[in-house]
Amino acid sequence: MASRRFLQDKFWVNFKGEHGWTPVFYDNKDIHVSLMTRRFSLKIKKFSIAYVPMAPEYEGEVSEENTEKFFNRVNLISKNLLPLLPSDTICIRYDFPIDFDSIEQRNEFILSSRNSAVKAGCPALRHSPVAVQPPDTTVLDLSKSEEEILAGMKNKWRYNVRLAVKKNVSVESHDASEEDFSRYFDIFYSLFETTSKRDGVSFHDKKYYTDLLKMSAADKNNPKVTLYLAKHEDDYLAGIITLFCSGEAVYLYGASGNIKRNLMPAYLLQWTAIRDAKKYGCPYYDFYGMPPAADEKHPMHGLYLFKTGFGGKIIHRPGSYDYVLKNNWYAFYSAAEKLRAWWHKVFLKKIAGR
Repeated sequence: MASRRFLQDKFWVNFKGEHGWTPVFYDNKDIHVSLMTRRFSLKIKKFSIAYVPMAPEYEGEVSEENTEKFFNRVNLISKNLLPLLPSDTICIRYDFPIDFDSIEQRNEFILSSRNSAVKAGCPALRHSPVAVQPPDTTVLDLSKSEEEILAGMKNKWRYNVRLAVKKNVSVESHDASEEDFSRYFDIFYSLFETTSKRDGVSFHDKKYYTDLLKMSAADKNNPKVTLYLAKHEDDYLAGIITLFCSGEAVYLYGASGNIKRNLMPAYLLQWTAIRDAKKYGCPYYDFYGMPPAADEKHPMHGLYLFKTGFGGKIIHRPGSYDYVLKNNWYAFYSAAEKLRAWWHKVFLKKIAGR
């Protein structure tokens, strides 16, 4: 049974199975979980981790009682998963889909979660030092009319959408079933490389994205993954990749060039995808990942402003949690993760002047 969360859809887990992970599916009575495992090799040790993205669902309002029930369920699921995992698995990592309206509420939950887990008979669960999925995002309600969605945007955002149309920017949509799709994807990937050089954004190799688009197009029952390109005259200015499924629409990847940015192609791209997601029947559009607050000192402050300007609801999730199976090796792996995160998110950006 497909989940309303795209990360729990078997399509997504099977796609990740083509890129270093091993898909695992657990279905038993009322427990339906898609997950994946991956093997790592250090000089002194080989080990595996398991990863459960956006599951299980948290039922009811967040409260001490409901959290204990939730962690008790996590404990049960984890024990049921053990026979399906490699014997050298050091932890099961979860990204819980729990939405908070404020950073303070999210932080309060994290601070109290260790005690709640112990009370729930799940002492092996602890907050991870590194989040896999972006904990902060903004989500746009697509049950509203197009006029209501436009009215909910900041004035400048509406103006920019209309400016792009007025200046004859056009948006094309492409999927991998098209005969000349590779040409359009090469255009997008070139924009991706430009974005990486300009903004210091890392990305996957070309095959990762083309596999995603091709797998989507292979079966009409799969989530719909679409490449959008914004064009003015003979110039391609920007592009995005989105995923639509019955439960949500998600803005996955974006890229832009260095020319004609004053024509505001990024705004028209998003508005086109939002309208298409609404027609597809998605209940909401997730802009998927941004800084937690409007901090001008944050290197991604511009991204925060761009995504929140479309009028969606800002939500904060608690990040990743680890169900620890092998304490000693987990402590070593956790320390290595912290160091790696600091190296990439702080040190390399600082020496690059970002």
